[in-house]
Amino acid sequence: MKFEKKSLKFLEKYLNTSSPTGYEHRGQEVWMNYITPYVDKIEVDHYGTCYGIINPEAEFKVVIEAHADEISWYVNYITDDGLIYVIRNGGSDQTIAPSKVVSIHGEKGIVKGVFGWPAIHTRGANQDEPTPKIENIFIDCGATTKQEVEDLGIFVGCMITYPDEFFEMNNRYFVCRALDNRIGGFMIAEVARLLKENKKELPFGLYITNSVQEEVGLYGADMIADTIKPNIAIVTDVTHDTTTPMIEKKKEGDQKCGNGPVVFFAPSVHHVIRELIIDTAKKKKIPFQRAAASRATGTDTDAFAHSNGGVPSALISLPLRYMHTTVEMVSKEDVANVIQLIYETLLEIKPEMKLKYH
Repeated sequence: MKFEKKSLKFLEKYLNTSSPTGYEHRGQEVWMNYITPYVDKIEVDHYGTCYGIINPEAEFKVVIEAHADEISWYVNYITDDGLIYVIRNGGSDQTIAPSKVVSIHGEKGIVKGVFGWPAIHTRGANQDEPTPKIENIFIDCGATTKQEVEDLGIFVGCMITYPDEFFEMNNRYFVCRALDNRIGGFMIAEVARLLKENKKELPFGLYITNSVQEEVGLYGADMIADTIKPNIAIVTDVTHDTTTPMIEKKKEGDQKCGNGPVVFFAPSVHHVIRELIIDTAKKKKIPFQRAAASRATGTDTDAFAHSNGGVPSALISLPLRYMHTTVEMVSKEDVANVIQLIYETLLEIKPEMKLKYH
């Protein structure tokens, strides 16, 4: 699967730019710089959610949305010996932390550190193996006292991210931390590019929206939905590839990287928009998968659907392996198909379409 060189260059830069929840602004700058030529107007709200608008004067408004933030850690406690204990910022996985290199975003710039872990020799063969927990994982930044840590510019509240960077694997997968969900920001930006380069005229205002703070409660989407007040919202996020070991399909469903975008069924997913997406996929011969969520999708779809008295919303997900690790993987072919499905669905939307069930 081939992508344009400028698109891949943007994707790599965007993924490699740390954008932890609440501190998304550096990544948002990269995203805005890329999308600016393809939209009529760019807006940013007080907490950093960015959106590019095509046809800003149009009364009927359609949102396509992803979230920009990545999981991370906060410095929570510094010991007298200069070791750093952390708390989560989003759903950070403590089990992958031991032996990982980290970037501590201190007041004097980034400081390297490592999540330490006792050597296998010291843990004892006949006792239960210690498991990584929030209470026992710690960061060593080479300091020997609390004062030395603070002299490096590190204080309680500093953000900690992983420095792992983007690469392609076997010409089939994109691999990186924070594919959840900056790959979504990439895909909606590519939709904007295709609309511009193919000279498509939309009969509505399109709001290409990159929201903040999804990982801690869908907060950015909740705020921006009230600002934009859209008539329709199509959200894209990642979902689990359930074909790898130790995942129960009876619980998590049956989705696989390479088999196409995943269209979700859930109470917050509007039937009319969902069926429009499915019909478009069939008509354009875009492969797709189905998944169900029993109460909430757990994505920004819920925030948009429940805003402003109820906004018809739908979710197109991208299958992903190893979510919330530093080696998240997505199929290049799936990425291209999500872009195409959103693009083609937008071309089918008409402001006069009937959105009520009755």
